[in-house]
Amino acid sequence: MQHTYLFTKKVSLLVFLGAILLLPAAVAQQTIISGKVTESDTKDALIGVNILVKGRVLGTVTDINGNFNLQVNQSPPLTLVFSMVGFTTQEIEITQAEVRGLNVSLAEQTFLGQEVVVSASRVEESILQSPVSIEKMDILAIRETASDSYYKAIANLKGVDVTSSSINFQILNARGFNSTGNTRFVQLTDGMDTQAPALNFPIGNLNGPSELDVESVEFIPGAASALYGPNAFNGILLVNSKSPFEYQGLSAFYKQGFNHINGRPGEPTSPQPMYEGAIRYAHAFNNKFAFKISASFLEATDWHGTDPTDLNREAQGNLPFNPGENQVHVFGDEVSNNIGLLRNVAAIQAQANALGLGGYIGSIPDQIVSRTGYEERYLVDYGAKNYKLNGALHYRINDRSELSYTLNYGAGTSVYTGAQRYSLNNFHITQHKLELKGDNYFVRAYTTREDSGDSYIADLLGVNINDAWKNNATWFGEYTLNYMGALAQQQVAPGAMGTAAQQAQAHQFARQQADVGRFAPGSAQFNQAASQIRSQVIPQGALFNDQSQMNMVEGQYNFKNEIQFMDLLAGGSYRIYDLRSNGTIFADVEGNDITIQEIGAFVQGAKRVANDKLKITGSIRYDKNENFDGQFSPRISGVWTEGNSNFRASYQTGFRMPTTQGQHIDLNVVSARLIGGLPFYREKYNIFDNAFSLASVQRYAAAVGAGASPVDPAATALLQRVESLPDLRPEQVQSMEVGYKGLLNNNRLLIDFAYYYNIYNDFITQTAVRKAPGPVFPGAALNTDQGAINAINAPTLLTPVTIPGQENTFQTYTNVVDREVRAHGAAIGITYNLPKNYTISGNYNFNRLITEFEEGFISDFNTPEHKTNIMFGNRKVTKTLGFNVAYRYQTGFRWESSFAQGDVPEFHNVDAQVSYRLSSLKSIVKLGGSNVFNNRYILNFGGPTIGAIYYLSITFDELLN
Repeated sequence: MQHTYLFTKKVSLLVFLGAILLLPAAVAQQTIISGKVTESDTKDALIGVNILVKGRVLGTVTDINGNFNLQVNQSPPLTLVFSMVGFTTQEIEITQAEVRGLNVSLAEQTFLGQEVVVSASRVEESILQSPVSIEKMDILAIRETASDSYYKAIANLKGVDVTSSSINFQILNARGFNSTGNTRFVQLTDGMDTQAPALNFPIGNLNGPSELDVESVEFIPGAASALYGPNAFNGILLVNSKSPFEYQGLSAFYKQGFNHINGRPGEPTSPQPMYEGAIRYAHAFNNKFAFKISASFLEATDWHGTDPTDLNREAQGNLPFNPGENQVHVFGDEVSNNIGLLRNVAAIQAQANALGLGGYIGSIPDQIVSRTGYEERYLVDYGAKNYKLNGALHYRINDRSELSYTLNYGAGTSVYTGAQRYSLNNFHITQHKLELKGDNYFVRAYTTREDSGDSYIADLLGVNINDAWKNNATWFGEYTLNYMGALAQQQVAPGAMGTAAQQAQAHQFARQQADVGRFAPGSAQFNQAASQIRSQVIPQGALFNDQSQMNMVEGQYNFKNEIQFMDLLAGGSYRIYDLRSNGTIFADVEGNDITIQEIGAFVQGAKRVANDKLKITGSIRYDKNENFDGQFSPRISGVWTEGNSNFRASYQTGFRMPTTQGQHIDLNVVSARLIGGLPFYREKYNIFDNAFSLASVQRYAAAVGAGASPVDPAATALLQRVESLPDLRPEQVQSMEVGYKGLLNNNRLLIDFAYYYNIYNDFITQTAVRKAPGPVFPGAALNTDQGAINAINAPTLLTPVTIPGQENTFQTYTNVVDREVRAHGAAIGITYNLPKNYTISGNYNFNRLITEFEEGFISDFNTPEHKTNIMFGNRKVTKTLGFNVAYRYQTGFRWESSFAQGDVPEFHNVDAQVSYRLSSLKSIVKLGGSNVFNNRYILNFGGPTIGAIYYLSITFDELLN
């Protein structure tokens, strides 16, 4: 708390001191301009045209009659910039101190490639001359998207990959190594990093602006650490909201939709309603003070996880089913054991003898058996909700400086797929930002504060419900004894295994008997146990208790007013993570405050040469995390312009900092203790003391379960000793890119092509070790009499022990340092403006991992090799009617993660909408659907099955032209 207070106090003082210093010493002569802006063809008044004084933060907008008034504390000459999305920007020089009745006509923009972007170089530049591949969605593209939300429509951009954990939780990626919690991608909303402090990956649009308040979206695939620092590794997304000075008035929308059409088994059997709405109001006073406030909500029945795929897959013997089944979306069946290991357990032998089954000890098969789990739908809250409140206050100190405060708040319920399935219930995430900016600089400070609310681990809930009615030792013991009893009833000879049919019947009987008394889903006992477990924090229960924070201050200065022969830009940042999981994720129990500090600074220079045809840009950034060595991230690029053709080449670098969990996690998850990769945690648990890789221990356990002696040299030779692991460090990427962007056919055809080649080093990964109770070598005695499930006795090499102080299995973070990983890909996008306002566009994306890995190594590339998007539309078929259709296809690919590994099938779907303008009501009615043909698909293995969404919406905008 002290860190946060001091951070906020210092930042506030810095910003307000800067504001005072920037106050003008004297008032300059005033220039007064008034006039009207109309559309060049129809001569209709244009409402909401942005009018900006070039080189100043000062400006205004036209009113509902197209009129404007502007007073500038500057003597002429000065230049006014008139701009509006969908129209060609016009600059007019003002040479008189008073100009009345200025008439300005803006022509509808019919040519492509006129957009201005900021994200590629952190300064305004033409999208055609961007030094790297970049995509942009403006207000019109956002309003006319065929998808059911603008955020989902980002998937149609060139180079974008999307995963989905929930109907309201999508994660973006680019150029491979995708995941459901993407720590290789940075998303900024109005300059604020949207990552959750305890997770270090963007949370989609759960606390971002509604589509009513979004001005533009810019997307850069590839490394961008040279300008944006840590984790700008695979790409960056900038969401820019509307200024209350430039976008005033009232706007609102309401959307009614339905999903779960033709539900499959385990899903709702009837269509489920969806509700979404938003309202925004902004107003400016005397072009000096402005505010905006917006609120939105979404409620829906979430997509269900119903994948029955068996993650164990290997049914030993000739059984028609797998007794050790571990289904993707069933929880509790993760707990499994090789019942063959129970042959040497004294308690089992004694009970078998008492039941007259002692002769059948040798009939216990070497078979993995799992506990009976519960389907996800009984453990996860599928009532998806998202409530957001966004607001801002803006004050123009003078013509060159503007001070603002911004609030972004999001809350709700969702589902997230990480190492496990998480039910995010009643979570909250809040951002506060204070910013001082001018035409050539900014300094901002913000804080991100999360509250996990009632969020819990669904997998752990299923495991603990099972344990609540019968502990694992009892259940597996009963299963084994009943298995022997079933063989005896079938008159299988003692010591014999019986036929496959007899074994199958014995397994079915054993499970049925061991499950006697099991809490049935929906029963009072089940609900009571679930409620109690959800109310208890990890590891006793399944509940998180996290209120972690991230505090950030950064600034940037453009020397364009001081240096004329080249463009020079510099900036810096300071960030501090304050981890507050109260022991449910980190070892941040009372009295143990954990913080992580990072600093960074960059400089960028650019110059045009060769008669301004070649623009060369170079930048370098230095970042230092207190736990790791500093990182230098250089970038150099060149753009050659020949007419409307632009050829570019660049060398970029990026790095990914180990996450807060990668550094500091300290959590017992029953099967292992997860620990951070910092030396402190390895030393705290002495994890290399007589330790072996978990994979080799599992091979050893299988050999012992098959009848080998625990000290048999052939068995112990399977064990792989782990005496050390590479020190945890940041992961790096080098990216080479070439591309072309140009206009052809009288500026109606836009072509954008890019090819990249990436080299990755120091992959961040996780590995697990298990400690033996004593030396392991041929002839040494191991205490295996306690068996694999008797958790109250001394630890053994064959079983994870979860008694506090007696843990023997540890999973930690490290790097892969013995290989260099290479990947490459290409993307091409084409947009063509057809006659009569019709537009067709499409893109093709190719990504391939070049490096081949040995069996058992998880690469996490998780990206389709081929992906295609095609869009066709016309926003003005008539003056009131428009439409848009988007088709998407991607090939199947292999998905690898710590939660589940499997194949994601190919899929194709179609989004479509038709819109009707009600000019008299200043409203647009839209009828549409996402995945209109209801082709069910998944975006990531272990994620939910996604179907169609059909919707009808109406949007009102006071400034709608």
